[in-house]
Amino acid sequence: MRNELNELATFAMVARERSFTRAAAKLGVSQSALSHTIRGLEERLELHLLARTTKSVAPTAAGAALLKDLSPALEQIAQALDRARSIRRRPAGRLRIVMSRSAAVMVLLPRLTAFAKAYPDIVLDVVTVTGPVDLVAGEFDAGIQLGEYIQKDMIAVRVTPELRLAVVGSPGYFASRSIPQKPTDLSDHRCITLRLPSGPYRWEFERGRKSVTVSVNGPLIIDDTHLVIQAALAGAGLGLVYEEQVAKDIAKRRLIRVLEDWTPPIPGFFMYYPSRQHQPSALAALVNALRLP
Repeated sequence: MRNELNELATFAMVARERSFTRAAAKLGVSQSALSHTIRGLEERLELHLLARTTKSVAPTAAGAALLKDLSPALEQIAQALDRARSIRRRPAGRLRIVMSRSAAVMVLLPRLTAFAKAYPDIVLDVVTVTGPVDLVAGEFDAGIQLGEYIQKDMIAVRVTPELRLAVVGSPGYFASRSIPQKPTDLSDHRCITLRLPSGPYRWEFERGRKSVTVSVNGPLIIDDTHLVIQAALAGAGLGLVYEEQVAKDIAKRRLIRVLEDWTPPIPGFFMYYPSRQHQPSALAALVNALRLP
């Protein structure tokens, strides 16, 4: 069947071009190979399909009738092949991505609607965690993480500008408490602690060349920065979160920021993935969609 289709497509090309030379050039074969194919088709059909002279080629009556019947079918086959090729070229499939909830809210969600519209055949299977993750061991295609935690053998693409942390508390909390002036003053405050896989996060501060790490205490240890924010808004204590997450609350005085001069910029979020010789088109599409301009 495959040989017959090739022979019929070859015949149709010669008949339309009315030239073995032009047909051979378009098909990328020699004129002698083309002549051999046409002769084989004519012998099998026991029909003379093409009238040849030294100057021209034209379909015979039988050839013209065959060409008329073939043309719609060959056109349908060509269209079907084009559709198949477009499917192969269009990014598709499932991507397993791991990130913190903060990264999901700050990086992925703002771009998700546009990405889903542009790539309807890609499914993002997102897992949210706290702390670094081994992509290979977890069978993830990619992750989003703070730059300082990404393994050196990973490809990393920046997806946010530099970030800053912010220590915040509600006006109600500070109604009966003093404003901390330096990190060590936090020992006199109730703090909401973020739990990492390695244990409660120790708050890190830096000003100039001086670095300070504080093990804070308070009424609550949780594993989600968004819950830290809600607890701070409720007056449960001070929270350490990303500045971007609480910028509106600070502007509207729902939260008060303290120790601002002790929280310099940090590298920000990066999308990272193992080095691969042939990167899946779906992963390439996601990287391009999230990449910081």
